[in-house]
Amino acid sequence: MNSSPVPAPPTPARPVTDTYHGLAVTDPYRWLENADDPEVRAWNAEQNRYTRAWLDRLPGRPSLYARLKDLYTATSSDYYALEYRAGTLFALKWQPPKEQPLLVALASPDDPAAERVVVDPNLLDPSGHTAIDFYSASLDGRYVAVSLSQAGSEAGTVHVFEAASGRPTGDIVPRVNYPTAGGSVAWDADGRGFYYTRYPRGAERPPEDLNFYQQVYYHTLGAPTEQDTYVIGRDFPRIAEIQLQTTADGRYLLAVVANGDGGEFAHYLRGPDGGWTQVTRFEDQVTRAALGRDGYLYLLSRQGASRGRILRLPLARPALAEAQVVVPESAASVVDFEPAETRLYVVDVDGGPSQLRVAAADGRIETLALPEAVAAVQQVLALDGDALLYRCVSFITPPAWYRYDPATGATARTALHVTSPADFSDCEVVREFAVSRDGTRVPVNLIQRKGTVRDGRNPVLLTGYGGYGLSLSPSFNIRRRVWLDRGGIVAVANLRGGGEYGETWHKAGNLTHKQNVFDDFAACAQHLITRGYTRPERLAIEGGSNGGLLMGAALTQHPDLFRAVVAHVGIFDMLRVELDPNGAFNVTEFGTVRDPNQFEALYDYSPFHRVVDGTPYPAVLLVTGENDGRVNPMQSRKMAARLQAATASGRPVLLRTSASSGHGLGTALNERIAQDADVFAFLFAELNM
Repeated sequence: MNSSPVPAPPTPARPVTDTYHGLAVTDPYRWLENADDPEVRAWNAEQNRYTRAWLDRLPGRPSLYARLKDLYTATSSDYYALEYRAGTLFALKWQPPKEQPLLVALASPDDPAAERVVVDPNLLDPSGHTAIDFYSASLDGRYVAVSLSQAGSEAGTVHVFEAASGRPTGDIVPRVNYPTAGGSVAWDADGRGFYYTRYPRGAERPPEDLNFYQQVYYHTLGAPTEQDTYVIGRDFPRIAEIQLQTTADGRYLLAVVANGDGGEFAHYLRGPDGGWTQVTRFEDQVTRAALGRDGYLYLLSRQGASRGRILRLPLARPALAEAQVVVPESAASVVDFEPAETRLYVVDVDGGPSQLRVAAADGRIETLALPEAVAAVQQVLALDGDALLYRCVSFITPPAWYRYDPATGATARTALHVTSPADFSDCEVVREFAVSRDGTRVPVNLIQRKGTVRDGRNPVLLTGYGGYGLSLSPSFNIRRRVWLDRGGIVAVANLRGGGEYGETWHKAGNLTHKQNVFDDFAACAQHLITRGYTRPERLAIEGGSNGGLLMGAALTQHPDLFRAVVAHVGIFDMLRVELDPNGAFNVTEFGTVRDPNQFEALYDYSPFHRVVDGTPYPAVLLVTGENDGRVNPMQSRKMAARLQAATASGRPVLLRTSASSGHGLGTALNERIAQDADVFAFLFAELNM
């Protein structure tokens, strides 16, 4: 399908000009930013009708929807986000065909049949629009605090439930979670109450500040939330993001404070006497912390060690200057760790794939064998003693929880493993390296059927992220089977800006160095073409959030390199993004227009401002959700209008806005299936698959 059957609905241009550091910048679609304007709502509805008409006429969409529904709903249950409390395992359980995950408790990872349901949002809200944001079980396992939000909004209110019966206690604490800074809960020693993150309520702050200035409060079970007491946070930054944890005995409380999303953290420790000690500052480059059972605080430091080293200091005397190095920097980058009774378990990433190490008390460090060479360890959880559970997954193998026994050195898969209705045994994973514009070697992972011929004719779906120091590690996604069955190849690029090779790799792709991310991605696309995997008319790209920004930069900087582009909840106007609540949290990662050098970098790559009239752009599908509190949906509205007015290719530019979703978290299963059906129908049509 080479062109759109009818032109997109026209969008009037109403130019507004701003001046940045002496440079006048005109915005023709500023009026589309106001989602409450009836004219904008009418425009959005017309765009949705246009998109639906285009997608629904595709003859293959109904069968695609049926195939995806079969794959998703026939997948076995998946247990994740585990906590271990007083001999009980708590877990979120994704159980198709239920719309939302539920919270369960298990006595053993080998006996899921004996689990009990603690909270099922599908019963609380049969529409499927209520989701669990996060949960925290009390230290004795008697209670669970659960943040619930609606329609993908992530605007969470904490409800408390009895773990044994699932009955609500009646404790309801509002304004605990929001997309800007997230949310957290940590219980006290005896389960009489909990510490929690609290956003301003009512008239405590001006309306524009209600989703900032997160602080920590304490709630006593059974007491009105109006009587909750302040604990810490008044001196924290406006864009503070706080996570809480307590020691197993509840005597110490740790507050991890992020300075927005750029990777700077400070750590505050509250001792048994109620006094606080600031252990680290933002400039100390300590990016992770965990409270041990042995009276020590463990810290991941990247100061002078880009790939990370783990420090230890006594809780009773938490002086960073006196910290002891227990795991020195290595060739791989530390991304997570878990203290057990006498051992420390360490998760590393090396260019994307993971490795798992165990550090013994005598200083010996051993690397444990994972089930596959190209795999990811997604969570590690210490049980009693030094026993460990860890969750492992690959591109072609579903996730499973494994138990490691350090006494015998044995590893065994538990009953908590996912069974896929689709067989990937006919597939393989190949890792290659593209060379970016400045000579940097960039990993790209290819998931393909065995025997795939490099004849330049394979449809390839390339994705990437490249931001916030987050690694795009191996993960299993059953939707890939649909692409592979049509002869396609899936390519996953590990770009700078992520954490695949440590903090230096991250810093090489943030702030004024963000263009490196886009150069890396273009190099990966060109590598796939040069190596004979595909050619531009058979190459599609897909990404979300920061990866949506990547899609916008790729299609505006290299419009001739791709045939089709899918951008989920993307950022496109880099000059206006920081005016949104969550955009302000991103300033430490992207930069600000207030700084002349950062403005220059932002303006140079801002996709909305790089659209050129008369350019033959690829086919584009922009996907967003009305309730997105992380990326304002106006970003997709403005980009759609600008591309529709500018493109000369005759290929469609479509905007798909969901009324029942947000940034992706909490999206109901039926909406996920419908969205995937639309995406693949669009791509198959454009690539003639």
